[in-house]
Amino acid sequence: MHMDFGWGMGGFGWLFMVVFWGLVIVGIVFLIRAVLGSEKTGEKTETAIDVLKKRYARGEISKEEFEEKKKDLI
Repeated sequence: MHMDFGWGMGGFGWLFMVVFWGLVIVGIVFLIRAVLGSEKTGEKTETAIDVLKKRYARGEISKEEFEEKKKDLI
């Protein structure tokens, strides 16, 4: 009766097992990063008009400056 318990393939069975599980772990990490990355890209990006409106609301620019810059952007 011959029982090698997975140590076959010329003694390199353990190496293939380590490589296989390493690839599985790397695949899981990439999958998690892809899912988390897609959530971040779902965030709304601030447009130039939004920034201009905020600057006007904070009093950093006058109404005239706001209207002038708004015309440039549109």
